[in-house]
Amino acid sequence: MSWLTDIVRPKIRTLLGRKEVPDNLWHQCPACQQMIFQRDLETNLKVCPHCGHHMRASAKERLAWTFDDGQFTQIDTPRVPQDPLRFRDQKRYTDKLKDARDKTKLDDAIVVGHGLLGGRKAVVAAMEFGFLGGSMGAAVGEGIVAAAKLAVLQKAPFIMYTASGGARMMEGAISLMQMPRTTIAAQMVKEAGLPYIVVLSDPTTGGVTASFAMLGDIQIAEPGAMIGFAGARVIEQTVREKLPDGFQRSEYLYDHGIIDMISRRADLRDTLIRVASLLLPPVPVDVPVPPTSSDLAA
Repeated sequence: MSWLTDIVRPKIRTLLGRKEVPDNLWHQCPACQQMIFQRDLETNLKVCPHCGHHMRASAKERLAWTFDDGQFTQIDTPRVPQDPLRFRDQKRYTDKLKDARDKTKLDDAIVVGHGLLGGRKAVVAAMEFGFLGGSMGAAVGEGIVAAAKLAVLQKAPFIMYTASGGARMMEGAISLMQMPRTTIAAQMVKEAGLPYIVVLSDPTTGGVTASFAMLGDIQIAEPGAMIGFAGARVIEQTVREKLPDGFQRSEYLYDHGIIDMISRRADLRDTLIRVASLLLPPVPVDVPVPPTSSDLAA
């Protein structure tokens, strides 16, 4: 450091009224390493305009992108015990929850909302990967059950966005019990004759994949999403074989008939509207009654 940087440069900036460039003005694509203007990235729904890489999105962003005009009503999910096992590793579980809540401004790793999708009632639940890796604990299970009950009550399709590393180890068997609970929730929607549509985003793994994530009437995935149960390295060590290129990516799963379709994020909302319209009766439209002669005379 010298007098040029310590004294002269600050004075020049003061005289010219120059402002510091915000740190979040540009974003680097993790796939192609190209720099993207933050405003352009938001306009493009967090998809790289250079290579088409679909970046991870927050739960509330997904709900806003799905509902008509981005308007929805978020519901409060049932409360659950904070730390039933009094778990602790390097940090206490309660401290990890507090840090995750401060970071995401959410109570847990799921957001449930209801509103209109293409003029039709819909219930949408989205997982928040930024909250402890989107791990599934009792709160996530309660959120999915509450969303399923609301869909049945409103006679609306249930759309589920998945983004998770699997079960939440800090809750032990309680977390594992959410697998059958969420499976029953999905079945409850189907028994009511309503569509259960799953959108698989990057990543969807572990106990989430082994339960409600793969039970949709229609399975839609975003391009390049990692979808699987165990990690590729664990599988290779188990079967002692080299896995094919692109294994556990949405394109590989589509080619092998595991998912129904791949939809770009820009087309996803229209795809959901089309799928819901195919699986449900048409939305009733109020047809105006033609005026009578007496009405015209009046």
